[in-house]
Amino acid sequence: MQPHAKGWNLPTRINQSPTSPRGVRRTIRAACSIALASVVFLAGCAAPDSLAQQASAGDNKNYIAGDGSVSEFAASDRGEPIPLEASLMDGSTVSTADLQGQVTVLNFWYAACAPCRAEAPDLEALHQEFSDQGVKFYGVNIRDEAPTATSFERNFGISYPSMLDTDGSILLGLSIQVPPQAVPTTLVLDKQGRISARILGIAEKSTLKALIESASSES
Repeated sequence: MQPHAKGWNLPTRINQSPTSPRGVRRTIRAACSIALASVVFLAGCAAPDSLAQQASAGDNKNYIAGDGSVSEFAASDRGEPIPLEASLMDGSTVSTADLQGQVTVLNFWYAACAPCRAEAPDLEALHQEFSDQGVKFYGVNIRDEAPTATSFERNFGISYPSMLDTDGSILLGLSIQVPPQAVPTTLVLDKQGRISARILGIAEKSTLKALIESASSES
């Protein structure tokens, strides 16, 4: 039995030959009606609370945007410190051991991501605000080569370092906590290097500040 969608009032038979002018026009109109109805039907069936949503960013590349959810985890639910061994763009390295004893913010980004550009000034402002308190900020660029990432940082005045993850090794190690290609995503790590909070999507300044302060207040 063929599926029937309300509003699809298509003829069961076209009398004209498909190759005749009128037959071709009616066939095209029928096909277009089916295509349009299919798009509407599928859009209506999309889950509104799906973890990631397709959108178009900066240079018309597609990106997967986080759903905007904010999660804060109790100390008993944080598990082990995150696995990390990476080289920063300035040539230095950072590892799991370097995350001990301080609160750390990891921001996953890339240059063509419009929300990443929107949140960049707030991330830099919070970096400046909390630097005297020992809070460390690191960017994790998941797509760009060094010249593109450096240009972004220069244009937005980003002074904290970033690591390039073009091979996906950092993201792979955090695939449970950071949905692949959900950009931007921001993690707040506690003083043991464990994930205390996560923002999927653009990081609102006041929200991220509160999460940093909460992690910093822990002994």
